[in-house]
Amino acid sequence: MITAEQAAQAFPDEVVTKAVTRLVPVPGLAKPVALITIDNGHDHTRPSTFGPQSLVSLNAALDEALAAEPAAIAVTGKPFVFAVGADLSGVEQLSSPELARQIAQTGHDVFRRFTESTIPTFAFVNGAVMGGGLELALSCHYRTLVSNAAAIAFPEVFLGLFPGWGGTQLLPNLIGADAAVTVIIENALNQNKMLKPAQAAGLGIFDVVFDSADYLEQSLAWLAKVVNGDVKVERKDVDRGEAWDAALARGRAFVEAKTHGASPGATKALELLELARGNDLDAGYAAETDGLAELLMTDELRTGLYSFNLVQKRARKPAGAPDKSLARPVTKVGIVGAGLMASQLALLFARQLKVPVVLTDVDQARVDKGVGYVHGEIDKLLGKKRLSPDAANRLKALVSGSLDKAAFADADFVIEAVFEELSVKQQVFAEVEEHVSAECVLATNTSSLSITEMASKLSHPERVVGFHFFNPVAVLPLLEIVRGEQTDDATLATAFAVGKQLKKSSVLVKDAPAFVVNRLLTRFLGEVIRAVDEGTPFEVADKALDPLGLPMSPLILLQLVGPAVALHVAETMHAAFPDRFGVSENMKRFVAAGKTAVYTWDASGQPQVDPEVAALWQPGSTPLTAEQLRTRAEEALAQEIRLMLDEGVVAEAQDIDLCLILGAGWPFWLGGITPYLDRAGVSERVTGKRFLAQGVASVPA
Repeated sequence: MITAEQAAQAFPDEVVTKAVTRLVPVPGLAKPVALITIDNGHDHTRPSTFGPQSLVSLNAALDEALAAEPAAIAVTGKPFVFAVGADLSGVEQLSSPELARQIAQTGHDVFRRFTESTIPTFAFVNGAVMGGGLELALSCHYRTLVSNAAAIAFPEVFLGLFPGWGGTQLLPNLIGADAAVTVIIENALNQNKMLKPAQAAGLGIFDVVFDSADYLEQSLAWLAKVVNGDVKVERKDVDRGEAWDAALARGRAFVEAKTHGASPGATKALELLELARGNDLDAGYAAETDGLAELLMTDELRTGLYSFNLVQKRARKPAGAPDKSLARPVTKVGIVGAGLMASQLALLFARQLKVPVVLTDVDQARVDKGVGYVHGEIDKLLGKKRLSPDAANRLKALVSGSLDKAAFADADFVIEAVFEELSVKQQVFAEVEEHVSAECVLATNTSSLSITEMASKLSHPERVVGFHFFNPVAVLPLLEIVRGEQTDDATLATAFAVGKQLKKSSVLVKDAPAFVVNRLLTRFLGEVIRAVDEGTPFEVADKALDPLGLPMSPLILLQLVGPAVALHVAETMHAAFPDRFGVSENMKRFVAAGKTAVYTWDASGQPQVDPEVAALWQPGSTPLTAEQLRTRAEEALAQEIRLMLDEGVVAEAQDIDLCLILGAGWPFWLGGITPYLDRAGVSERVTGKRFLAQGVASVPA
C-alpha cells in the first residue's frame, strides 16, 4: 500500500478527499456506530474523488473506526455526493507503469478492508456515486441509497478504461453477469447512461432506498435492525452457467458493434467479467491491478481523459462567447415551420425554457400536425411518469400554432426550421421582421447555408444568428452557434444563454460553409462515395474505417442523414470548394430514384446491398483496398481541419474535437479527431505539424 509521503509525491496537486471518523450512538445498539464521512472540502459542484492521498486518508479513518470496536462501520459522503471515482486529473500526471500499479493496488487494498472486516460495514450512499465511489459501496457488506441520488454509474468504459477497484468482480457476483454487462459496458458505451435510484435498487445494487429528508437517520435505524437480526437482507441467486455465457456473448456482440475492437477498456472489461465467474477476489483483483497498470499508461486512456475534459470544462466555457451579461431575456419563442425538426425544437424549448412557444406554417393541417406531435410527446412522457399530470398540462398549454406570423409580435427569439434553400429562408426572415421588435433574435437552424447572406436583406441583420441543432434534437448535446458578419454581441450572448438553458453544449463557429460537423462529415463521406464511384465495392468501402471504432459505418451514416440532405450539402460545399468537394453523379441518380439506403436487411438482420442501388450505380474500374481508402479519408480530414483552423472557423483544434464528440458521436476513447490524427502521424504527414501540443492526449515522454 502506498505511504502518505509517496501519495503526496505521486499527485502533488490532488484535491484531497479527507475521511473523518466519528462515533454515533444509535438506539437499539449497545455500542456506537463508527461513521466515516468522505469530503473534499468543496460543495456539490466539485464531487469527491479518490487520488492516492485520499485513499491514505480513508485507510487511516478505517483504522480509527476498527480501533473503536463499534457495532458497525458506515461510510457516507458530503451533501448530495457520495464519491465519483478516481482523481482523473491526477491520472494524467502518472509518469511510470510502476506508479500506476502501486496506486491501482492501493485502491484494492483499502476497499477490500471494508469487505473483509469482521465488523459489519455499510455504505450510506447519500448522493451521486460513480466509478470508484460505487466500488467502495460494493465493497461494503450492506448499502442504502438516497431516493434523489443524481447519478449512479460506472463510466470507465466510456473513457477507455474499466472499473478497476473491484467493480468487474463484485458487481456480477451481486446482480448477475447480464445486469453487470448492462451497467459496466452497455450503459457506458451508450453515452454514459446513468441509472436512476429505483433502477439501481431494482437491479439489487442497493439493499434499500430512503427519502432524502431524514436519510441518515433512516439509514442508521435500518443498520441497527440489520445488526440486531431484525432485518435479514436477501440477495439474488447468481447463475454462473449458461446465463453467464449468454451475458458475455451479448457483451462481446455489443462491444464489437460499438467499437469494432478499438476500445481496449471495453475489451478488458469483458475479460474481467469472464474471470469474475469464479468469484475469486484474489485472482480477480490481481487481474484488475494488472489491467489498470497497463491501461493507465496508454494513449487510449489519455485521449479518453482529453475528451472528458473537453466536455466537462471547455464546453461549459465556450471559447469566444460574449459576456453573458449582454444576453437579453427570452419570454416567448416563435418557430417558423411545423415539420418534424420544428416540432422537436418546440418540445425542447417548452420543456427547458418553460415559456410560450408558437409554431407557424403555410396551412392549418401542418400547424395542427406540428402542435399535435408536441402534445403527443408530452403524453408519452406522462405515460412513462416522467411528468406529472399538472406539469404535462402546463407544457401543452405553452405550445400553440398559428398561420399568421403576427403571433410572433411579442416573441424575443424566433427560429426558422424550413426547407434548406437560401431564398426561402431569406423570405421567411423578411416576413418575420415585419412583426417582431428590433431586439428579437432571429435564429436559423441551417446546416450549411451562409448566415451573412441570410441576413443581408434585412433591416436589422445584426440580430441574425446560426443556431444549428443535431438530430435527434433531444439526444445530441451539440449546438453550433454561428456568428454572421454583422451579428452583434447582444444577439450572440442571447443565443449562448438560450443554448445553456436548453442544456446544450454550445460552440462558437464562424460563418463558413457547413460550419464544423457537416463540413467534416461531408468531406469524409465524399471520400467514401468517391471510392465507390471508382469501383471499390460498397462493402469494402463501408468497412474501411472500422479500425477507427466509429459508432456507425459511413453508409449507415448516409442513411441516417438522408441521401437527399447529404447530396444537398455536398453541392453546397462543391460550390464553395470545388477542388476538395465533389458531387457524385451516382449519388444524384440514387437520390432521384427515391432511394434512402444502400442496404436492405435479410430475415436474420444482416445487411445486403440493395440490388436496385447496385443497378443504379455506375462504378469505375480502379477499386481501392480498405487500407488505401482509410489512408485517403484520414488525409482528407487532416487537410480540411488545417484549412478550417487557418480560416478561423473555430478558435482551436479542441473545438473541432468537441463538435465531433458531441455532434457526430466520435468515441470518447479516441479523444476527438485531432489527437487521433496526431497519434497516427497523419497530421504531420499532410500538414507538416501536429494539431495539438506534444503531450496533449498522449502518454508523457
